[in-house]
Amino acid sequence: MLQDTQTIRYYQRLTDAFVELWNRGYRTDDMRMYLDGYLAALRHSNAIEPYLIHRLEEEASRYLYDGSNFVMTQLEPETQRQHDYY
Repeated sequence: MLQDTQTIRYYQRLTDAFVELWNRGYRTDDMRMYLDGYLAALRHSNAIEPYLIHRLEEEASRYLYDGSNFVMTQLEPETQRQHDYY
């Protein structure tokens, strides 16, 4: 579990980006490359401690590989709903 506020902010940005990438048609392999690049940038910038980056990677990977985070609820088509009322 993440407890450092800055690390939590990075986690929120990552998970928001994952959902946006998913909605744009990207899938797990592409998002994993995005995560790797994001983490590399954090390491090079020394933005947070290395052990926090490791925890961030663990949590973000867990989020990425949990398929329930990317399930979209489908609405019933409008024509079908109208038909049921007749």
